[in-house]
Amino acid sequence: MKTSKLITLFCLSFLGFANNSFSQITLPEVRVLSLNYKYLKSVYDSSAAQPVKLLERRAASFDLKNSEFYEEEYDSYFISFFLPEGQILAFYDNTGTMIHSAEKFKNVALPRVVQVAVANKYPGWAIAKDIYLVNYVSDGNESKKVYKLILENSSKRIRTKLSDKGEFLD
Repeated sequence: MKTSKLITLFCLSFLGFANNSFSQITLPEVRVLSLNYKYLKSVYDSSAAQPVKLLERRAASFDLKNSEFYEEEYDSYFISFFLPEGQILAFYDNTGTMIHSAEKFKNVALPRVVQVAVANKYPGWAIAKDIYLVNYVSDGNESKKVYKLILENSSKRIRTKLSDKGEFLD
């Protein structure tokens, strides 16, 4: 009887130490920069394509003061961010805050609201090409987001523009 209690106690101790050894996994350090939260709040769209979100997060988290481009004598900087699907030209002041940006993405996945709006207005037409444009200005109320589309139906082509909310602009 004493032996079985001793073995049980040993097993529970072993499991306790084994459990603690697995819980000591360290996660990589995460730095949060709040300089460009206004930019992210203005341009972020949960339904936007993944490359758009990725590049916008990269532009928002860019640390100008610790970059190779920073020199105290300049008042503003423009930095380009590229992916095969698109690019962002961002303008920063000397504190690292984004002043404005011009963004252009080609042939990215369209949000569902834009797809539905096109399908309802142009049944039987297919989206051949799309360009997503975003213009952000820090002292403006909201960023401007436009989808420019080329629609095809056999040999016919139509150009149209929509907002990110699925509203036709032409």
